[in-house]
Amino acid sequence: MCLAIPAQVKKFISDDVIIADFGKGVTREVSIALMPEEIKIGDWILIHTGYAVSKMEPEEAKETLAMWEEIWKLQEEEKTSTG
Repeated sequence: MCLAIPAQVKKFISDDVIIADFGKGVTREVSIALMPEEIKIGDWILIHTGYAVSKMEPEEAKETLAMWEEIWKLQEEEKTSTG
């Protein structure tokens, strides 16, 4: 199974590298060399192993991030309850 994480395009470093914002203050350099479509600052994209693989709608990105938040919250609750 592959996992791709939503991120927002924040800055272009070069023709094929951007700075992506994953939220919670986490930013990373990401390659856009595999992107099948053009992107711009503010676009939401899916990142897999350091590569942008597709664009996504902002609503879809926010829903996905909300699901991740719920997963992380449940994991933290589990950690604290098992001690």
